Parts: sequence; C-alpha cells; structure tokens
Amino acid sequence: MYSYQRLFDFSHKIFLSMGCPAEDALSATETLLSADLRGVDSHGVARLVGYVRLWEAGRINATPTVRIVHETPSTATVDGDGGLGLVVAPKAMQIAIEKAKNAGSGWVSVKNSNHYGIAGYHAMKALAHDMIGMSMTNASPLVAPTHSLERLLGTNPIAVAIPAGEQPPFVADMATTTAANGKLEMLQRKNLEAPLGWIQAADGSASTNPNELKDGGALLPLGGDTGSHKGYALGAVVDIFSAVLSGANYGPWVPPFVSFLAPPADPVGAGIGHFFGAMRVDAFRPAAEFKQHMDHWITRFKTSKAKEGQQVLIPGEPERLFTEQRLKDGIPLLPPVVKDLEVLGEKFGVQL
Repeated sequence: MYSYQRLFDFSHKIFLSMGCPAEDALSATETLLSADLRGVDSHGVARLVGYVRLWEAGRINATPTVRIVHETPSTATVDGDGGLGLVVAPKAMQIAIEKAKNAGSGWVSVKNSNHYGIAGYHAMKALAHDMIGMSMTNASPLVAPTHSLERLLGTNPIAVAIPAGEQPPFVADMATTTAANGKLEMLQRKNLEAPLGWIQAADGSASTNPNELKDGGALLPLGGDTGSHKGYALGAVVDIFSAVLSGANYGPWVPPFVSFLAPPADPVGAGIGHFFGAMRVDAFRPAAEFKQHMDHWITRFKTSKAKEGQQVLIPGEPERLFTEQRLKDGIPLLPPVVKDLEVLGEKFGVQL
C-alpha cells in the first residue's frame, strides 16, 4: 500500500521535472491521483509513465497556453496548445462553470489536448457550485462499431455529476464500451483472461485474450450482442461533441496514447478533443428544493428491494467508498506498476 500523499508527492515531482509550471503540476497531480482514490486504477499513477513518454516524444507540451478561440455568452471552443489533458481539462471545465454562473449553463468543446484522466473528476468540479457537471472525451480508435472489423472509435467516456443535499452526489462515469481499455491493461498485468463480450479478434470472432488489440482485434461497444448499436451511438455522440465540434481529430484519426505508435499522417484536426458542460440547478428550480428531492430520489433507490445477497447502489457510490478507504489505508499498486514508477523515479532522481 502507498499513501495518497506519498504518491501525490512523487507524481508532483515528476510533472515538475517535465517542466510543468507549479500550478499546472499541482492540477495534473490532483487530476491523476483522483483516479487511484476512486478505484479507477487504470487511469491513475499507472499512466504516469505513458504521459512522460509522450512528452519525451514531443507530443505533449509541458507549458501550454490554454486559450479560448471562439465563444458566445454560454459556449466556448478552447485550444489546449498540445498540453497535458490533466491540465487542459480542468481549465476548460472552469470556463464552463464561469459561463454557467452568468448564463445559466456553460458548454465548452476542446481541441489540441491529450488524455485527460477520468471523466468523472472533471464533471464533479461543478458540484461545489450547485451545478450539474458533464464531461466527455474522445480517445484513440480501439473500438469497432457494430458489425465492423475496423477500429474507428475510442472508449469515449461520459460522466455526469449531480449534487444532492444530505446524500452524497450522484456521479455516473462510464466508458461507452463494454469495458474500458484500462481494464484490459490491468488484466494483462495480472495475466488473466477477459470476459466474453469485451473484445473481438481481427476476424470479428469473440475472444477472451486481453492482448487481442495487439493482433488487430477491437474493443466492443456497450450493449453486447443484441444492444451494441446503443453503445456505438453513444460513443459516436462523444466523438462528435468532443472533436467534430471543436476541431480536434475524430474517429480513426485520433492520435494513440502510446508513444511508440505515431499519430496518423493525415490528421483531420488538432490533438484529442473533450466536451464539458455545467448547468446551474437554480436555473431550473431553487437549488435547496432540488437537492431535497435528489436526497429523496437517492434514498428511494437505495432502499429498493434487492436480490438476495445484493444491494442497489447509486452511481458514484462504489468510487466514494473507495476514496474513503484508500485515504485511510493507502492505495494498492500492482508490481509491474511499482517497477515502472521506480524506473521513472531513477530517471528523474525522484524516490518513490
């Protein structure tokens, strides 16, 4: 187990070593570690090495000038200047929040960014302002649309955070695939097979090999054999909102996260795209009244009759429990992740 503060200090020093300004290094570290706290281990410090490799390959700008390139009172398009998505995304979400304060809602589409961590973290930034937050991002093409043998979409997550009163907030954070690619990476590290329905082989047949993507296979959209068209549609919506709307790369032109694969030679936009939304609750009804009814909604669902030995949970509840536990007991890291971090620490003179 590694304490949150220990991993925070280590990651912060790595971002500073990359040349990130002090404020950006803190933002990147907080964003990154939020994944480990919430139990999304695939998107936390396990990805730190990947960010460094992208920076070393010249594909991440450690000192970006994040700026608005087009706007209306309630909308904006932001250019991330090739920066860390961990830095660009919080700044863009803050712009959405500020616009919501003035216009009731704020909507921001981002281009020229990189992988931004977990979607839920950005959506949750709206909660402190009695706002509903939304966050989504496109990603490198690993997903085959329904009936396709080609990989044309990313795992393209969607997150929505809704404030409550006495109850913890409602936080839905999900990939639009049956499983996120990070889950496959964790199975690879553990030498375990993937469940049926997660991936397909290059010829379209079902597979349980977590390394299938390396052999031309693809992740499958959310919905399984009879409903994958729904996950395909959701992933497409994320791609369009995040990239076609902003001027980022979309579909098969989204650059890969791994540094050893070159971005497409014929880009259709700039970098990776994100989309953020913030809506003031009191633009619809008094916030206190809304949160009282959210408490009632949550309580009713949590007390519903459940199958024997099971419990009905509210979206965001497992992650909240993970956060409480890991702040107290520490964050577990797989041996391959520890090894990667130790090598990274040696490179920059930072002790894990």
